[in-house]
Amino acid sequence: MALDLKKRKPRDIVYADDLKIEWRDGVVSHYPFLTLRDACPCASCVDELTGEKVLDQASISKDIHIKSADYVGNYALRIDWSDGHNTGIYSFRFLREYFDMAVEQGGFPGGPHPRES
Repeated sequence: MALDLKKRKPRDIVYADDLKIEWRDGVVSHYPFLTLRDACPCASCVDELTGEKVLDQASISKDIHIKSADYVGNYALRIDWSDGHNTGIYSFRFLREYFDMAVEQGGFPGGPHPRES
């Protein structure tokens, strides 16, 4: 299902204790860093041919955090992680669908989750 551009494009993005995205439709989502790093969609973390995840979550430091994040056009974020990984491009569509799926499933342990700002 294609998401309405209004839902897909963030109004505001902040990273401090987690990655917080305020979407244009008013939804606010919070993504714990470990959960987001584990969901990296890049070719180093997901096999390009099979789509199978190759990143081992146990290899991610529990104190992982965002060092910096940059916009990629008007459609995504490129995150520079504290573990040196920086090839993941997180499209706004991916982030919103990932969040919506988590909400539908009752949330994942550690996030992403809705929370009051």
